[in-house]
Amino acid sequence: MELVLYDGVCGLCDRLVRFVIDHDPEGRFRFAPLQSAVAAEILARHGHDPHDLDTLWVAVDRGTPEERLLRKSRAALHVLGRLRTVFRALAVLAVLPTFVLDFLYDRVARARYGIWGKYDSCPAPRPEDRSRFVEGTS
Repeated sequence: MELVLYDGVCGLCDRLVRFVIDHDPEGRFRFAPLQSAVAAEILARHGHDPHDLDTLWVAVDRGTPEERLLRKSRAALHVLGRLRTVFRALAVLAVLPTFVLDFLYDRVARARYGIWGKYDSCPAPRPEDRSRFVEGTS
């Protein structure tokens, strides 16, 4: 299982989560907001700041000795590459250097609240999607 850690109050991130759920019929991805205890625990375990909400993370092989974290553009491309959608083709961008991809990622991250909005608190998942969200600790 792969766990996507996202900014739970970000309108863009909320749309991304819904998009992934809608295009991941196998249910390989689970989700937890960065504001959750499980996200804080995973990030701390890997030496990352759990208060950094500007970064999308994917915990690959979560809970195993092989667990690793992907961040920013590498996390986004990893997710897109595993979906059943035309956007899967964007995974070819992975051939570009990380610093180029993260430069673009950071520009979007800085503007995301202004463009897509910000919630006062993490929106509740749709009832039919609740099983895809991880609560508690890892």
